Amino acid sequence: MKKSYTGAFRLFTLLLVMMMVLSACGGGTETAEPAAGAAESGQAAAGGGTAAEDDKSEDGLVSIEDFDTAAANEGTAIEGGSLNYGLVSDTPFEGTLNPLFSSGVPDANVSQFFSESMLTVDENYVYTNDGAATYEVSDDGRVFTFTIRDEVNWSDGKPVTAEDWIFAFEVIGHPEYDGPRYGSDIENIEGMAEYHEGKADTISGLVALSDKKLRMTFLKATPSLLSGGLWTSVVPKHVYGDIPITEMAAAPETREHPIGFGPFVVDRIVPGESVTYKRNDNYWRGKPALDGVTLRVVSPSTVVQQLETGGVDLVDAFPADQYPDNADMSNVQYLGDTDAAYTYIGFKLGTWDKKAKEVVTNPDAKMADVNLRKAMWYAVDNDQVGQRFYHGLRWNATTLIAPSHPDFHDTENPGVAYDPEEAKRLLDEAGYKMDGEFRTNPDGTPLEINFVSMTGSDVAEPLAQYYVQSWKAIGLNVKLEMLEFNTFYDRVGQNGDDDPSVDVFQGAWSLGYDVDPTALYGRDALFNFSRWSNEENDRLLKEGVSEASMDVAHRQQVYKDWQQLMVDEVPVFPTLYRASLVPVNKRVMNYDIATGSGVYLYQLALNSDKPVVAE
Repeated sequence: MKKSYTGAFRLFTLLLVMMMVLSACGGGTETAEPAAGAAESGQAAAGGGTAAEDDKSEDGLVSIEDFDTAAANEGTAIEGGSLNYGLVSDTPFEGTLNPLFSSGVPDANVSQFFSESMLTVDENYVYTNDGAATYEVSDDGRVFTFTIRDEVNWSDGKPVTAEDWIFAFEVIGHPEYDGPRYGSDIENIEGMAEYHEGKADTISGLVALSDKKLRMTFLKATPSLLSGGLWTSVVPKHVYGDIPITEMAAAPETREHPIGFGPFVVDRIVPGESVTYKRNDNYWRGKPALDGVTLRVVSPSTVVQQLETGGVDLVDAFPADQYPDNADMSNVQYLGDTDAAYTYIGFKLGTWDKKAKEVVTNPDAKMADVNLRKAMWYAVDNDQVGQRFYHGLRWNATTLIAPSHPDFHDTENPGVAYDPEEAKRLLDEAGYKMDGEFRTNPDGTPLEINFVSMTGSDVAEPLAQYYVQSWKAIGLNVKLEMLEFNTFYDRVGQNGDDDPSVDVFQGAWSLGYDVDPTALYGRDALFNFSRWSNEENDRLLKEGVSEASMDVAHRQQVYKDWQQLMVDEVPVFPTLYRASLVPVNKRVMNYDIATGSGVYLYQLALNSDKPVVAE
C-alpha cells in the first residue's frame, strides 16, 4: 500500500496547521504540521500525481487512486542544473532550521535539502539499515546499537559522531530546554528522567562506544522503537556546544547558516522568503546530480502561474481546491498519494504548565461540556465539505488515526455522522436553551464562542465560514477570526502560552511514521493544544507502547479502544482525511513521493536546462 510522504522531511519536526490550512506546510495552502516525534528520512517527497480531466467522475469528483507517486518524465539527464522549488504559503517561513526546536512543516520543507535523519524507513514505516546509520537490537528489544557510516560528515567537513547524537538528547532533556521534543518517548531512555530533573550530569542510557558507534538503552521495549518512535535527528556539537540552550533556537547557527549532512548546503537565506542551496560534493550517498536548488515562498494565488511559466519546477503541496481547473496543465505531471494527515476542530479545555511540562485541564472551561463539543461535531457535514470544497481530494474523517496507517485505522468506527437535529437535542438536554437567535449557557448567561482558523488557500475563509454557519444553525453564536500561520500557532499555544480568548480552533496534523498518538494527545505533549487530559487516555496511550503491544493484535485493539474514547470525549474531532498533490515540471527526473520508495533527493535531476512552459 502506498504511504504518504509529502515533503522529504516534512515528517521531521512536528506541528500543526489549520486547514485551509495546521499543521501543515505553510500559511499559504492547506497545511498541517508534523507530528511530534515524527521521524525524517532522506527520501524524496512532496505530493502530487498524474490525473487528468478524464480521470474525474461524472459528478466532478477526483480519486487519489488515479494518481502515480513517481515522476514518469523521460529523457537524458543533463549535467548539473538548478531546480526551482516552491513553498506554497501566504506567510513567510519562520526559519527555525534546527530539528530540536523547529515545529512547523514549512521549516521542515526548508530543511529537507540540507538536513537528514540518521535512519530511513520502508513502505511500512519500519526502520531500515539503508540510512546514514545502521542498527542492531538486543534480544529483549531494549538496547539499540547504532553505527554511523564512516563517510557521513557534516557539510563543514567534520565527521558526524555518536557524541553529536548524544548531544541532541542532552539538549532535549536539559531542564532549560523549552522546545517541543521532550515527552514520554524521550523519557523512555534509561537515565533521561534523572538528567531532566537535574539529578544527573549525563544520561546513563546513552554511551558512545566509539566516534561512530552509539549504544542506546531504553527502560522498556516498545513497538514504537522500530517504527518511527526513535529520535533520529542529530545536531553538530562542535557548532552548538558552547551556545546556551535558551539561545539556540534564535542563534545565527540556526537561522542564518545552518549545517547538515544532506545532499545540499545552504548558500544564502533571505529570511522567511527564500533559500539558495548548492551541491554537497561530499554527500555520503554520492555526488548529487543537481548543481543546486532555489527554494522560495509562492503564494497560493500565484502558484498556478508560477507552474505554467516554469517559475517553479515543483511545489511542496498544491491547493486541492485549484486542481479541477488546472488538471490539464500541459507542462506538469501531478503526483498524488493518500496523505499521512488529517484536519480537525479542537476545543480549548485547559492550559499548559510550563514548569511541570504538562497540560492542566480546566473542568470549568467554556467548552468543558462534552455534549456541547459533540453537538458541534454533529452539526457539520464533512462529506459535503470534501466534495464541494475539495472535489473528493479531501473526504470525511471518522477517527484520529488516519487511513495512512491501515493496520490501526478503525474502518468500522463511523465517528459522528452529520445530524443537526441530534445536535439540537443534545444541547437542549444539556441546558443550552435558545434565547432569541442563539443559545445561552445552562446558567442563563450569554454563550459566545471564539473560533480561530488560518488563512491560506482561496477556500480557507469560506470553509471556516461554513462551520460558523453550521453552528449557527443549531443556535450557537460563534465568532470567527482568521489568522496567518505564525500568529495562529502562537495563539493556540505552540510556545506553551495559551491565549484565553481562543475557545475553538481549526487545525490539521501531518503525522509521523509511528502510529502512537501520545505526542499529540498525551498529558505531557506540548502539541496537545486542546489541553485535555483523562485517566483512561493516559492508560490507553501507555498500553499502546507497552511490551504487551509488541503483539500487533493487542496493539490494534488498544488503538481501536483509543479511537472510540476520542469519539466519546471529543477533545477534538477529525474533519477531513486528505490527498497530497504535487505538480512536477516535465523536465524533472528521479522524483517519487511514496514513503520507502528508495528514491532520494540527491538523485533529483533535470532533462533540460530550461523548464517546460505550459502551452
